[in-house]
Amino acid sequence: MPGLLLDTLRGKQADRRPVWLMRQAGRYLPEYRALRAEKGGFLELVYDSEAASEITLQPIRRFGFDGAILFSDILIVPHALGQDLKFLAGEGPHLSPRLVDAALESLTPAPHRYEPVWETVRLTRAALATLAPETTMLGFIGSPWTVATYMVAGEGSKDHHLARTMAYRDPEGFAAIVDAIVESSIHYLSGQIEAGAEAVQLFDSWSGSLAPKQFERWVVEPTVRIVDAIRAKHPDVPIIGFPKGAGGKLPAYARETGVDAVGVDETVDPRWIHAQLPPDMPVQGNLDPLLLIAGGAQLEEGAREVLSAFADRPHVFNLGHGIDKTTPIAHVERLLEIVRGDVG
Repeated sequence: MPGLLLDTLRGKQADRRPVWLMRQAGRYLPEYRALRAEKGGFLELVYDSEAASEITLQPIRRFGFDGAILFSDILIVPHALGQDLKFLAGEGPHLSPRLVDAALESLTPAPHRYEPVWETVRLTRAALATLAPETTMLGFIGSPWTVATYMVAGEGSKDHHLARTMAYRDPEGFAAIVDAIVESSIHYLSGQIEAGAEAVQLFDSWSGSLAPKQFERWVVEPTVRIVDAIRAKHPDVPIIGFPKGAGGKLPAYARETGVDAVGVDETVDPRWIHAQLPPDMPVQGNLDPLLLIAGGAQLEEGAREVLSAFADRPHVFNLGHGIDKTTPIAHVERLLEIVRGDVG
């Protein structure tokens, strides 16, 4: 039986909003920190299917979210394309060789990297059948532009100048990188669905760094290719597009990419985007994650504003981006009381 989240992503409205939070499985949970200390580094957890499944399930056991999002990382795709991937304490991810220096053709693809992630989905979906059968299993990928920024620079950056410059200076070379990401992502995401993912999200975390024409070429066009390919293979699986930072380009993204639902970050006025989108299109978001740290009256006011703004359309309550590691668990519990209507 489809759960509340899956029904909402298919365009239905219910008496209660479904709710899940980006990065809901992570460092703010003591059970996650304990398992990570036991198992070792982040990447070791991602590729340990049993551990990754357990981490995916931790917030479901604690909070009963309507969606269980796969515990993984958007950089599994460049790892599978042949770059070396390391997560260094205090520094974040590092990919080598970086493609600002090396040719894409020099990489040796390693598609077997996807197999333990698919197994994580299988294990989690099987566990949910008993633990929380109406909880929707969510898969995800990083969208091509965002993944390309890491592949080119070899790490995260504030303004993504290396990738943006390469896209202007060598559009054919940059297009080859994006093409490789698109094709591998389709294979990877399709495998997640075949393993049990019931809906999927495309994270374009750095789409806000692009000018309008570049946004069309490197965000919209690759997203269309992924959406079309996934829909051809899996027509009943809803696709959420999340172009963080897109701002005024959000309506065009929603209209042109073909995604079923659009995720909205905290910088977007919810009443504005509600007025810009078709009334039956599901929207996901968009509470500021910092309000979840602040708590108190500010949290309650912010949550109710989001609920009110999207009251007349299918809406999935979420944050405008990932939950911060310093977020108090009590504040998450209070947020869920508000969204679920348990407390006035």
